[in-house]
Amino acid sequence: MIDKEKIAYHIREIIKALGDDPNREGLLETPDRVARMYEEMFRGIGYTNAEIAEKYAKTFTEDDMCTTKSGNYVVVAGIPIFSHCEHHMALMYNMKVSVIYRPVDKVIGLSKIARIAEMVSHRLQLQERIGTDIAEIMQLATGSPDVGVIVEGEHSCMTARGIKKPGAVTRSCVFKGIFETDPLARKEALLLFGEAE
Repeated sequence: MIDKEKIAYHIREIIKALGDDPNREGLLETPDRVARMYEEMFRGIGYTNAEIAEKYAKTFTEDDMCTTKSGNYVVVAGIPIFSHCEHHMALMYNMKVSVIYRPVDKVIGLSKIARIAEMVSHRLQLQERIGTDIAEIMQLATGSPDVGVIVEGEHSCMTARGIKKPGAVTRSCVFKGIFETDPLARKEALLLFGEAE
């Protein structure tokens, strides 16, 4: 449970520590606004990967979707997300997640894949962990061991501070099951993601 009262108190103290006056007109409501914003942006912290999988595990059987008999893959590409890096609490932005999996007897609703990506991103995160969390949740929710996830995005801890290199894009990949062990399946996944020729 996110403690909005405590967040508001500490934001007020940060404003003071920055040398500004939390009682001036423009800042009077800022601590409460930030607390409400944090409650929304970090709502994924309150759920384990298993709980997220259970929450979004609505599936359809092979009879409904005609999937595994022909060995089809399901691909959802370019899901927009944002997150916050756990090292600086800085925004990770212009992020896109692409997911592939090979169904085993059932498929998950397509919107659930986007919801999983969004819930995982609403935590203090590392980009690499976003990919591994999504892959783990997809395995749990679909019952398929064969999952691939690509995450790309820009990090304000790199573009707006420190080295200050705007436009630098970080791309990370996670492959499980057949996509990890079979180079041809991995190549096919990358082609479907538009990552290879």
